[in-house]
Amino acid sequence: MFAYDGAILHAVSAEPQTVDDVVAALEAVEGLCGAGDGLKWFNWLYLEVTKAVKARVAAGGFADPAWLAELDVRFARLYLSALRASLGGAQAPGCWEALFTRRPETRIARIQFALAGINAHINHDLAAAVVDTWESTGVGPDGTATHYPDYTAINSTLDSLVENAKKTLHVRLLGDAMPAVSSLEDTVAAWNVCAARETAWRNAEHLWNLRAVPGADAVFLDSLDGFATVIGKVLLVPV
Repeated sequence: MFAYDGAILHAVSAEPQTVDDVVAALEAVEGLCGAGDGLKWFNWLYLEVTKAVKARVAAGGFADPAWLAELDVRFARLYLSALRASLGGAQAPGCWEALFTRRPETRIARIQFALAGINAHINHDLAAAVVDTWESTGVGPDGTATHYPDYTAINSTLDSLVENAKKTLHVRLLGDAMPAVSSLEDTVAAWNVCAARETAWRNAEHLWNLRAVPGADAVFLDSLDGFATVIGKVLLVPV
């Protein structure tokens, strides 16, 4: 799709082990993507979010910063894995392919690409990342009295970054002005990252309980992918 896709694939070939690794991978993608690539604008916003979380972890802004950092890494792996699969010729989740296949469409606004990526990452990936973190730390949802407050403490930071992005990225992919009248304002205004993250936590609890039923967790994740794919396609309707 883009001449530098091979370089992106190489940049995300290693699975991140730390938040610093995540930042390095996102910065590599940021440096490779051209302005006319829709991937750039989700990756840019995600990089800003990750840097903000890293700074807050370093400042001791969470009750259990180690748990939050673990979640951050496992969450990022799902985006990077989807990107790696798509660029490598494999099948990424449908919600991610909705974004990846439209990367060069110049009639789509930068904010649409950013929100479509957030939709895929939160509505599909986040529940799985939370469960993965519970499993890796040996602390399930019944023992996360400090983890849920830490999880929701990020909401204000995310909301501020997304609101700023709605203004900064409110141009077409190549940077030209949007039409004076469009439906994009209504679409963008309808997006609520905090509500999506609350739903993701509840979905994680449900997914955790489904582990006892063989195959049920995969079916549930498929349903989340279907839901997120529909939303992603709506978000990426050309203006």
